[in-house]
Amino acid sequence: MSTIATYTLGCKVNQYDTEAMLESFERAGYAAVPFQDEADVYLINTCTVTGTGDQKSLKTIRRAAREHPECAIVVCGCLAQREAEKIAAMDNVRLVVGVQRRGEVVELLERALREDTTINAVAPLKDAGFESLFISRHEGKTRATMKIQEGCDRYCSYCIIPSVRGPVRSMALSEVAKEAARLGAAGYREIVVTGIHLASYGRGTEHDLLSAIRAVHAAPGVRRVRLGSLEPMTVTGDFAREVSQLKGLMRQFHLSLQSGSAAVLKRMHRRYTPEEYLAAADTLRKYMPDCAVTTDIIVGFPGETEAEFSETLAFAEQAKLARIHVFPYSRRTGTVADRMDGQVDEAVKKDRARRLIALGNQLERRFVSELLGTTQEVLFETPAGDGLAEGYTGQYVRVRAKAEPGQIARVRLEKADGTLALGTVTE
Repeated sequence: MSTIATYTLGCKVNQYDTEAMLESFERAGYAAVPFQDEADVYLINTCTVTGTGDQKSLKTIRRAAREHPECAIVVCGCLAQREAEKIAAMDNVRLVVGVQRRGEVVELLERALREDTTINAVAPLKDAGFESLFISRHEGKTRATMKIQEGCDRYCSYCIIPSVRGPVRSMALSEVAKEAARLGAAGYREIVVTGIHLASYGRGTEHDLLSAIRAVHAAPGVRRVRLGSLEPMTVTGDFAREVSQLKGLMRQFHLSLQSGSAAVLKRMHRRYTPEEYLAAADTLRKYMPDCAVTTDIIVGFPGETEAEFSETLAFAEQAKLARIHVFPYSRRTGTVADRMDGQVDEAVKKDRARRLIALGNQLERRFVSELLGTTQEVLFETPAGDGLAEGYTGQYVRVRAKAEPGQIARVRLEKADGTLALGTVTE
């Protein structure tokens, strides 16, 4: 039996795509082994969102070829889409597939091996359709990720993704409903709905993101629905009111921020102001007072002054963010920001990231403390020893209590250990 090992760099969408391709290989009779073990095939799903992503991707390909000289390497993902010819010329690479034709990965590789050649299957994305990739295994048999949207047309000045993921395209609404029902029947209690630019779901059709959310929420067997990253301008009064009526929709909303400074947002080509972001957060809280607003922030964007960074710190507190993912700005060749004056020194980026992470930890602890004394539904996922288990509330607060993994229970939150809430199951 042939063996395959996989390695994923980058985002959760890449992780989803890797798992789908791995299952295709397993259906064809391949056995999965850990990436550090000897394998016949190594599948590497690459990232190009930063220069570091490029370096790590190329290093991983070279290491696999060096340590396993008899292997066949399959390279896919964003860097493969961008640098197909360069990657196809690397040692042991037999197939390059980019971000399309991943459903054909086994057939294409086996053809390359029969013909003793390298196949570059990367195609232009201009007229690409949505490629449905389905997976049956998900983390811990409790939460499943479901990708319903691909591509982006925002062209933020720091981001290369529109050129490597292609135009906005969406899974058909009928397929959304079918896939959610399949996952519900398979026993998954929570579905995370995701995409490259999720807010664009349904563009060019009669459906929109709310239609997809309702379809997943209505699927038999699905208890909880969680949303991936959203744009602030998605959150209208109608949107917030509609989702607030869906009892199974988790009250965590990841609204992408990137900076709390209006001037920096303008240089980033983001399509909202700090005031509009704050209005979106306030609208969500109007209809769902205990919801969590989480975000991403980039520090050290070209031209960012200390005063502008201070605006971000102040805004994070004003917006009462429940969690912040912090990213130092990374130059990306081919983007507008790479050509901007005022590139910020790495030491300054590192210091600003440290300060914002410290504030984010403080805000997260504050949010958890405000939930103490309340009773929240928790989906327990992992054992924590001594009959305890850990899981997450709808706001994505981590909770430890006496419970079993896979159990959904109402838990009274009694005290906090940093950002971990400790509680007692009430039913």
